Amino acid sequence: MKGYTAVLPDGELHYVDRKRWLWLLSVVYPLQPFLAIWLHFKTGNELWFLLPFATSYIIAPLLDWAIGEDRNNPPEEIVMQLDQDRYYRWLTYAVVPLHLIALVGCVWYATSASVSWWAFVLIAITAGLTSGLAINTGHELGHKNSKIEKLLAKVVLAIPAYGHFSIEHNRGHHRDVSTPADPASSRMGESIYKFARREIPSAFRRAWQIEKERLTLRGKSVWHRSNAILQSYAMTAALSAILLWLFGWSVVPFLFLHNVFAYWQLTSANYVEHYGLLRQRDVRGRYERCQPHHSWNSNHILSNLVMFHLERHSDHHAHPLRRYQSLRHFEDLPSLPNGYFGMYVMAYIPWLWFYVMDKRLMALPHVQGDLDKVNIDPDARASLFLKWGRDKMVEPTITDIPGL
Repeated sequence: MKGYTAVLPDGELHYVDRKRWLWLLSVVYPLQPFLAIWLHFKTGNELWFLLPFATSYIIAPLLDWAIGEDRNNPPEEIVMQLDQDRYYRWLTYAVVPLHLIALVGCVWYATSASVSWWAFVLIAITAGLTSGLAINTGHELGHKNSKIEKLLAKVVLAIPAYGHFSIEHNRGHHRDVSTPADPASSRMGESIYKFARREIPSAFRRAWQIEKERLTLRGKSVWHRSNAILQSYAMTAALSAILLWLFGWSVVPFLFLHNVFAYWQLTSANYVEHYGLLRQRDVRGRYERCQPHHSWNSNHILSNLVMFHLERHSDHHAHPLRRYQSLRHFEDLPSLPNGYFGMYVMAYIPWLWFYVMDKRLMALPHVQGDLDKVNIDPDARASLFLKWGRDKMVEPTITDIPGL
């Protein structure tokens, strides 16, 4: 999938991205619930509502494995040119209304078609799976400085009722990533189910505290209309009210299932992105600057194409403002054995996750089997030192922040 460069007669360097049109997969993938709906409409077989789950958790991991990885990078000389190509930006704009259409379409079919209760649940969860991708769209948009992208991030995050994400992620997670202070960085020995109980409420509390501090510095109440969290949640409330008015009270359980599963998708991504990785402190006790090796990376082609290159996470954390099409691969990074969809499945089976990932974590060049260089779950500390500790047991040097 390597792009190619050419020198034009006027001496200008020109780059061609061979994946240029394939990035459309990030736009159309959120529409996958409509295929299941259409197949049910044509056949009446409710098992078709399992298709989006089979696509995401079976087919996509197999295709990632079969197609393989793309380790190529755009030349640094043309990154500015690539970032300024509005085609890539328009793709992120275009997918925002499609996320809304996917939710409304799923609500309409679940409440108006004659489906069983379990099919209703499957449609709601499928909509949540799609809205998990909406949070990813909000992630890409929310990192940019333009007013339109900031606004679209609020809009798309309102769909799964996760309006605090941009604040928590940009000003909390990126600051504390790969430290015990970060609720969105998973720890060695911590299952995804334990991580979710810590991450989801703690992320909201951190976002609210960050926004409260910002408004206080400006002499405003946390309930002021300029509170960015409240702005997005007001959009969520308006959307929910409209759906309730149009489709009745059955929308309430639908949106509950939809929102929970959308949150679960984000939690799944957060879990695999920084598992066990730890930034070290300098002589003054400050954490080192975030480097590419503080994130798990994946170059698997298919899942990157449907997630706006989210899986090149190492470069994203090192350079948060870099646009998705310009994110780079680096050698000797912590690397995942599959794309995110395959890693989600592995994470849902904790013993399998620990079996595969703990060995990878301890073998990293900057870890080299030293548990003092790993972000460890305090509850698993004794057992991990017994297994990996090389006959030594030390007290933690970094304590958890209360409440996280």
